[in-house]
Amino acid sequence: MSFSTIAANVARLWSQYSGVYFQGLLGTLGLAAITVLFGTVLGTVTAICRLSGFRPGQALARFYVWIIRGTPVLLQLYFFWLLLPELLPLEIDETESVVVALIISAGAFVSEIIRAGVQAIDPGQTEAAQCLGLSRVQTYRFIILPQAIKNILPALGNEFVNMIKQASLASVFFVSELTTSYRTVSTASFLAIEPLLISGLIYLAVTTVFGWLVGVLEHRLAVSNAG
Repeated sequence: MSFSTIAANVARLWSQYSGVYFQGLLGTLGLAAITVLFGTVLGTVTAICRLSGFRPGQALARFYVWIIRGTPVLLQLYFFWLLLPELLPLEIDETESVVVALIISAGAFVSEIIRAGVQAIDPGQTEAAQCLGLSRVQTYRFIILPQAIKNILPALGNEFVNMIKQASLASVFFVSELTTSYRTVSTASFLAIEPLLISGLIYLAVTTVFGWLVGVLEHRLAVSNAG
C-alpha cells in the first residue's frame, strides 16, 4: 500500500468519523484529567507518609508503592475492575473501577517523584521553619512542597504524559476513549492502519501540547527564581 493511498484513506476516514474521534478525545482528556488530579493528591499524601515519622504510615506507603511498581498497569486494571464492585458496599460500575485503578497506579509513581524532590531540599530549611514556630503541615505547605515542585516539574510533567497515554488501556474495558474510537472506526471501515494512525496522531498532538505547557511553566518558574 502506497503512502498516497494511506493519506487518502486517512483524509476520507477523518471526514466520515471525526465525530467518533472527538468523542474518544473527550473521553481520553476526561480520564487523564481525573487521573492527574487525584493521582497527584494521592501521590502527595503517600510521599508525606513515607517521609513522616509515623511508622505505620511509612510501612503502609512503602507497601503500596512496592505493589504498584512491581505489577503491570493492565493487571492492576483487571484486578480493580473485577474486585471493586464486589468489595465496596456502595454501587460502582466498571468504568469507575477502571478510573480508580488508574488513579491508584499513578499515585504510586507520583509519590516517588515528590519524595525525591522533598528529600533534595536542604534540611536546614525545615529546622528554620520550626524555629519560626511553623507546624509540620505549614512547613510542608508553604516551604518544602513549593520548592520541591519546582525541582521535580520535568519529571512530574513526564509522568503526567504517561498518565495520558495509559488512559488508552481503558479501552480494554470498553471505556470510551481514543483507542476505543480506533476500534470502532476500524470495524466500520474494514481498515486497520489508517484508523490507528489517526488515533496516534491525536495522542501525539495532545501530549505535545501538554509538554509545551509544562515547558512554559518551567520557564516561568525559572524566571521567578532568577528574579
